[in-house]
Amino acid sequence: MAASLRLRNALSLFSARDCVVCHRVRLVLAAKGVSYELIQIDTNNPPEELIELNPYRSVPTLVDRELVLYAASVVSEYLDERYPHPPLMPLDPLARARLRLAMLRTEHDWVPLVQTIQHGAKAQADSARKRLREQLLGALPVFKSSKFFLNTEMSLADCAVAPIVWRLPALQIDLPKEAKVIDDYGQRIFRNPAFGRSLTPDERLLRDDIVF
Repeated sequence: MAASLRLRNALSLFSARDCVVCHRVRLVLAAKGVSYELIQIDTNNPPEELIELNPYRSVPTLVDRELVLYAASVVSEYLDERYPHPPLMPLDPLARARLRLAMLRTEHDWVPLVQTIQHGAKAQADSARKRLREQLLGALPVFKSSKFFLNTEMSLADCAVAPIVWRLPALQIDLPKEAKVIDDYGQRIFRNPAFGRSLTPDERLLRDDIVF
C-alpha cells in the first residue's frame, strides 16, 4: 500500500465513467477549481492499486498524498474543508445540519433507486423508477423553497442532488408540468461552467439539451 501511495504525489480520484456518487465528488472538485488526476476504472474489474488502497474496492476513492478516503459523503466534506474557497456549506450550524440531513436522504433513498434503474432487472428498474419519481414529486416544496437545495448558494447538497437530476432523462423519468421547478433548478446548476467540467464524456451523452 505504501508503495502505491508514494507514486501519487498529486490529488487523485478513482472514479467510474457513469456513476452518480462519483459525479458528486467530481462536482465538488470542479466547484472548488481543484486540479487532480482522474483515474477512470471498470468497477467490475478494479485495478490492483485500488484494491490495495480501499478495502471495499469502491468508488469514489480519493488519494491525497498519504491520505486515502472513500464514500462520497466523507470525500465531499473533506474537500470542502481542505479547499475552503468557495465554501460549499453555510456557517450557521442549523443550516449545516439541515443540509447534512438532506444529503443523507439523497444518499440513502435516491441514490440506490438510481443505481437499481441503471443496473437492476427490468421489474426492479421499473419499480425503482416509479419510487424515485414519487420521491422527487414529494420533494417539490424543497425545490421551491430556495434558489438552490435548501440554501441560497450552491452547497454540497447540490453536488449530491444535481447529478441525479442530470440523469433523469436517461433514467426515463418524466416529470409532470407542476414539477418544472426541478428542471429549472437543474438548469441553474447545469449552466455553471463547473458542472460541465465535472462530467465525463459518457455523462455528457446522457442529455442533449445542454451545450457546454
